[in-house]
Parts: sequence; structure tokens; C-alpha cells
Amino acid sequence: REGAKPPAHPHHHGHSVNWVLVVDHLEAWDADGSTGLGWEVQGWLGTDEHRAWLRSAGEREGGHTEAADVELLYGRPVSPWWDLVAGVRQETRPGPSRTWAAFGVMGMAPYKFEVEATAYVGEGGRVAAGMEAEYDVLLTNRLILQPVVELSWHGQDDTARGIASGFDSVEAGLRLRYEFTRRFAPYIGVVHERALGDTADLRRAEGEHVEDTRVVAGVRFWF
Repeated sequence: REGAKPPAHPHHHGHSVNWVLVVDHLEAWDADGSTGLGWEVQGWLGTDEHRAWLRSAGEREGGHTEAADVELLYGRPVSPWWDLVAGVRQETRPGPSRTWAAFGVMGMAPYKFEVEATAYVGEGGRVAAGMEAEYDVLLTNRLILQPVVELSWHGQDDTARGIASGFDSVEAGLRLRYEFTRRFAPYIGVVHERALGDTADLRRAEGEHVEDTRVVAGVRFWF
């Protein structure tokens, strides 16, 4: 009965400033005679209630940057497991550079799925959205299997980037990492990417691949 009582002094958010930077994916692959490099980075600076978030992802292949973006967001918790975020996104590849306003949520869904869902509004009334979900399967205390799924949607055709309206791409990855420490874990994995709908038709018309599967090796670390 005593254990079921609420605490006499409820928890208050701390006001100390902290930070963390997580290089979630830093990986390389060899496909079709050319090497590639991909990254996904996320970090924050602030207190329990107010945080500045930095997110970046991209790919290089054959010495050229195929995709790159960076987001700077303000985040505020709305529950013990979820944060609302808003800010700006800058895309430099593929095609012409674009700037977007970003609004979204990030946190942990039931059954411990890490989820990020973000909507974007760009120049000329362009709208887009992206969602990523990942889950850690603990095979042992150090060996962890991580499935990841990413889905992308655009509201209008963007021929300069080879993107059609609707759901345009999906990417699924499966990575197996070994945590020598919580801060450092090399991994191997496989990633499959596929264009969807009219975007797939655009790629076929240009003689490009609609889907791609690659084996990756990399490292995950954080400060």
C-alpha cells in the first residue's frame, strides 16, 4: 500500500544544460564496382524541457554526394516518451538545394519502437513527409539486431529530383552490432531500397534502377 502511494514531492524537470551526439550509422559498402559511404547523425543540446536538435543524413557513392540533408529543430516534451519538434531542414542533394520548414514528433511508441515522423513545407507550397521506425532486439547483453524502416512521401512532382507525388521510396535495413561498450559498436548489415509508384516509373524512363540491395559495414558511437 505504501508503495502504491504517489510521491510526496513530485518530480520536477531539471534545468541543467546537457548534450549528446549520436552517430547512429556511419557505414560503407561496395556495389557495382563503386564504393559508397552513408551517415545518420542525431544530437541535442539543452534541458529536460527545452532542447535544440540536430539531425543529418546522407550518402556518397563513387566520390559524389548522392543525398544530403541537415535539420535544426527546437524540441519540447509532451509526455514522458514523446517530443514535439519544429524547425528548418536544408537539402543539398539530389538536384537543386531546397529549404523546408519542419514539424514533427519523435519518441518511443508502444513495444519500444523508436519513431520519428516529420512533415515538411517548402517553397511554392511544396509539402513532404518522412517517417522512420527502428527497434533493438537484444540477442545478448552486447549483441543487438536492429531492424529499421524509412518511408518517404511528397505532395507534388519534383522532376528536378526525379520524384513524383505520393509515396516515393521505402528503405528497410537490418543491422547486427556488437557493443564493446554502450558508446562504441561496430556492425554489419543489409539495406534494401525501392522506389514506389510514379517515382519508380520516372527512374525506369531514365534507365535507372528501381531497387537496390547492399551489404554494409560500419560503426555506431556517441559522445
